[in-house]
Amino acid sequence: MRTFFTDKGPEPIGPYSQAVISNGFIFLSGQLPIDPQTKTVCGPPIQKQTERVFENIKSILEEAGSGLSHVVMVIVALSNLSEYKGMNDVYQRFFPENPPARFIFEASRLPRDVKIEVSVIAEIPQEAPLG
Repeated sequence: MRTFFTDKGPEPIGPYSQAVISNGFIFLSGQLPIDPQTKTVCGPPIQKQTERVFENIKSILEEAGSGLSHVVMVIVALSNLSEYKGMNDVYQRFFPENPPARFIFEASRLPRDVKIEVSVIAEIPQEAPLG
């Protein structure tokens, strides 16, 4: 097991790793809709926040030698399940074919009062060298 960090995604806002690589998989910590360059929360529409979260996830995975097509599990926390449709409309653009398994739940409050937080587990083909 080894920790993984890239400046292509937002810095963790607490004492945890951006991701951990173990046994050919990468486990991403919950990603918030934070722009990695400006370090600010984007939004507020759920569509914009969802897009930012998945752009961050895509960048981190690619830096680790993986990608969205290798995601096997997605965990989505929404601050309000009434935002499900708006989130799902954006989500399906990132997984147009063979979508991964997914778990969605409503959280009473998320860090920095964002509308969405997402964690993923993905395979790393042949455990590619880190970028």
